[in-house]
Amino acid sequence: MKLVSYLKDENEQLGVLIDDRIYDVELIHPDIPNTMNMFLNYWEELYPLVQAGELAIREREFHSNKSIPLESVSLLAPVPLPASCRDGYAFRQHVAAARRNRKVPMIPEFDQYPVFYFTNHHGIQGPGDVRCMPDHFERLDFELEVAIVIGKHGRNIPAAEADDYIAGLMIMNDLSARTLQAEEMLLNLGPAKGKDFATAIGPWLVSLDELAEFEVPCKEGHTGKNWNLRMQCRINGVQVSDGNLADMDWTFAELIERASYGVDLYPGDVIGSGTVGTGCFLELNGTAKLNDPNYTEQWLRENDGVELEVDGLGILSNTIVREESELSLLALKKKPQ
Repeated sequence: MKLVSYLKDENEQLGVLIDDRIYDVELIHPDIPNTMNMFLNYWEELYPLVQAGELAIREREFHSNKSIPLESVSLLAPVPLPASCRDGYAFRQHVAAARRNRKVPMIPEFDQYPVFYFTNHHGIQGPGDVRCMPDHFERLDFELEVAIVIGKHGRNIPAAEADDYIAGLMIMNDLSARTLQAEEMLLNLGPAKGKDFATAIGPWLVSLDELAEFEVPCKEGHTGKNWNLRMQCRINGVQVSDGNLADMDWTFAELIERASYGVDLYPGDVIGSGTVGTGCFLELNGTAKLNDPNYTEQWLRENDGVELEVDGLGILSNTIVREESELSLLALKKKPQ
């Protein structure tokens, strides 16, 4: 099942996407909440109702002239107001390449435990314009990822049981201002201002039952589901990245186990996979410069169109726009004493 959040009469509305048409959940059953956050709070009880309604629509047992075409609406983030957003570091290929490009060895701790950071859950957005300040354009980057949404409350969740807590998967773009990120992390804290301005997710949330045909075994020595889903990024129509979710080393189940240790996870919490191999300009530029020191680095610029496409999950499209402000944090730096 594909679930969308969109603007209806200037308010958030939850719908089911079937063959490029949206059916508001109230059409399926009047007792279903019309927002994603509320729906996720009753996921286990209400999901079977919506699933049955979707099946009835597909089998033409349910008729409604109130469905609307997908292209006629403004999509929001599937979970417009997540309670939290964590982003993992699950692809060894990306980590190893990024460290090689910095001429430092692969860190052995990567293979011992998964890690994540908290990003700004108020910076979550869906398809559409991404507003950037002047400093963000100093090495502005995309990050090609997949994210999960938590569907029920849990604490101290073992990895062997953790997939049952996943409501669905969606595409995630962890946009990054690399100059701000690099400067603040010299102080061994962050990332913060390099990441908190925008994280795009969408275009819809895809339930695990719809992805069953893509399931593959996880890497040896790991626990949890994984999926054979090709991941691509195009900038202004030109492909720059090509990876696969099946290359995840740490699974979402293992990220959930780590995140829930001594901590409550709640419906609507978002957890990203981290960047797939080749999934950002930081890695791509570094690799290219190893081969050619004269290589001209590529970064996102004003008016660039960014498309992230993942098999089974759709295409997340964003356009980079400039905010009407000249304020610069980089210009406010104090000079060394």
